[in-house]
Amino acid sequence: MRGACGLDFGTSNSTIGVWQQGTPTLVPLEAGKPTLPSAIFFNFEDDSVAFGRAAVAAYTAGTQGRLLRALKSVLGSSLMTETTQLKRRRLAFTEIIGLLLHQLKARAEAATGQELTQVVLGRPVQFVDDDPVADRAAQNQLEAAARAQGFTEIAFQYEPIAAALAYERQVSAEQLALIVDIGGGTADFSVVRVSPERAKATDRQADILANQGVHLGGTDFDRLFSLAEVMPLLGKGSHYRTTGYELPTRYYYDLATWQRIHSLNTKETLHELRQLRHEAAEPALLERLLAVIEGRLGHALAGQVEAAKIALTTAAASTLNLPLPGQPLVQTLTRTQLEAAIAPAVARIAATALATVQQARVPPTALQAIFLTGGSSQIPAVKASVLAQFPAAQVIEGDLFGSVGLGLTLDAQRKFAT
Repeated sequence: MRGACGLDFGTSNSTIGVWQQGTPTLVPLEAGKPTLPSAIFFNFEDDSVAFGRAAVAAYTAGTQGRLLRALKSVLGSSLMTETTQLKRRRLAFTEIIGLLLHQLKARAEAATGQELTQVVLGRPVQFVDDDPVADRAAQNQLEAAARAQGFTEIAFQYEPIAAALAYERQVSAEQLALIVDIGGGTADFSVVRVSPERAKATDRQADILANQGVHLGGTDFDRLFSLAEVMPLLGKGSHYRTTGYELPTRYYYDLATWQRIHSLNTKETLHELRQLRHEAAEPALLERLLAVIEGRLGHALAGQVEAAKIALTTAAASTLNLPLPGQPLVQTLTRTQLEAAIAPAVARIAATALATVQQARVPPTALQAIFLTGGSSQIPAVKASVLAQFPAAQVIEGDLFGSVGLGLTLDAQRKFAT
């Protein structure tokens, strides 16, 4: 059968939904769960490819290979025109994204017994900040990757609008709502009029009063946290022994950025770092850095930083523990440190939320509801900073990882129903 679906290709997690028994339903994609982590692992030992939790598990088990995550962040960037080395072959990032989309489609088709050829794809308000040309290129790249996997009819919907469609199913009267969707790669906001009656309309453009977004999310928080509190343990901010100048920082920025970690795994980089170790005022810190890179532990370190960030959502402190030859890297990380590291990004996110309401030409006090979705919306500093600007609004927390996918599925039913 031909079928329609809503596909939320996320920076951290992805979902795909279909219409079943008169309701939008997220399809179980891995181990009975509706989310598939947007991760892919190329196994160099047996040339297999793993996805989602299985990809992360294979990597953390020490299998030789290459783990790729946060691929959505590559869309619209210069990396999309490049290829990356995977053992004896090179693949373009469009092909790698296509492999993930193929998995989502194939798993959903297997679970539902439908051939899915029609799709509404979610997209952030801005793939790329303040660059309409790159933003359009990002959407075109995602569309091309989806079409190559067998989707013949493709539409797009802003992710916060999709979240609004999902939220609207639970309202009993008209509301003016601010939709807050802060995920792994972007923070998106929409001011939307929702109501049971408005939900019946197929054209909702008049109900969308404003849309804004900024390219900041959970992976950015990971990077900022790592640079502030973890990379100094590996030598960031330390100096040359003789001149007193600061050591080059590019290694640390690459190591703190999911998409750049693999770039450090070269003979040239190792040679440079061994030379720096001899010239550094604190060579023991460079020894740690070398141990991380020589042991291909960059993704494991990034994973521990991410885990600490998540733990600090509810706890005041968390412990990073990375096994290194000789002595493990053990460090206590605190919520106070996290909040200090991400403060500029949080301020920018909060400013974007307020600017969205101003764009809608309504006073902040006119908002009746704030609907939160996306995992990063639960970070206490992020949530508090956004909500403080709209104290009169009721706060509703949606399905953190499923609201957008459900809304995209609702939109697919409206767009493609015959």
